[in-house]
Amino acid sequence: MKYTTLQNTDIKVSKICLGTMTWGNQNTEAEGHEQMDFAFDKGVNFFDTAELYPVPATAETYAETERVIGTWFKKTGNRDKVVLASKIAGPGDYTAHIRTSGFSPEAIKDAVENSLKRLQTDYLDLYQLHWPERQANFFGQRDYVHNPNDPWEDNFHKSLATLDELIKEGKIRQVGISNETPWGAMRYIEESKKGLPRMVTIQNAYSLLCRSFETGLAEVAMRENIGLLAYSPLGFGVLSGKYLGGKMPENARLTLFPRFTRYSGEEATKATEKYLELAQKHGLSLPQMALAFVNQRPFLTSNIIGATNITQLEENIGSVNIELSDEIVGEINAIHNSIPNPAP
Repeated sequence: MKYTTLQNTDIKVSKICLGTMTWGNQNTEAEGHEQMDFAFDKGVNFFDTAELYPVPATAETYAETERVIGTWFKKTGNRDKVVLASKIAGPGDYTAHIRTSGFSPEAIKDAVENSLKRLQTDYLDLYQLHWPERQANFFGQRDYVHNPNDPWEDNFHKSLATLDELIKEGKIRQVGISNETPWGAMRYIEESKKGLPRMVTIQNAYSLLCRSFETGLAEVAMRENIGLLAYSPLGFGVLSGKYLGGKMPENARLTLFPRFTRYSGEEATKATEKYLELAQKHGLSLPQMALAFVNQRPFLTSNIIGATNITQLEENIGSVNIELSDEIVGEINAIHNSIPNPAP
């Protein structure tokens, strides 16, 4: 395994982060434990979860993933050997079963307390705001369209002040953002200069099919030293190639949840076919080439991989040992230039 650190901290994290959002829905508790055992034995010391998980989010399965992780900690005693990240859900109809108060001080404090109980720990190493409260372009929305009637009121300072209280209480160590825009990231950075905590990571989608992070956020990441935690590096499994030719494998994510079409459009399929040809040309599997590309990006802190079985998990973790040549990266960029960001 290769390791780095969370920006501006001494917290060492594996370059591969174990994603957990299938546990409690697609995966049973026993399977979640098996994945954590396997990943931990391979040197993965960074686990990412959220109160929202598993996905798709429902009232019936709310926070089940955190509970699964908590029982693993209790069983193994490995809490102090794992860097643990979780998130507070943002507002919207999708999360009305969780709360309707957004990132109010009361909501943030309540969310942290409940996550700690489920995870059977007294602290979180990284706590993230899952998505912005304001209306902006995230979750696959390509362009920003301003809504003058957006009811959101600027609360960057208040949110950071609340997180600061939790840091001082020892309940969280570091803070991060997720699904953020360049403007939002810079607003948090500017507010942190007023004696408040600095966001050390940004968890956004990044893959061969979605490199929109490079448009504005990559510069923010490099100049302001805020690290990318890349999620969906295989685009809901599309970059495994298993859906090509109209195939819908049994128990696969898009077979079970066909509404998750973010990475399945016509242009994304064309791009995936080209990337598959390129991987085969160089004797690589498509998933490992796709993950290795993400692993090598200069703004990356950790690559969040998700799997529903151990075979997938082993292949995904193994990508950390693949170094793509300048030739392969150049050919990847040529495909990207011909079909740029087919899945925003």
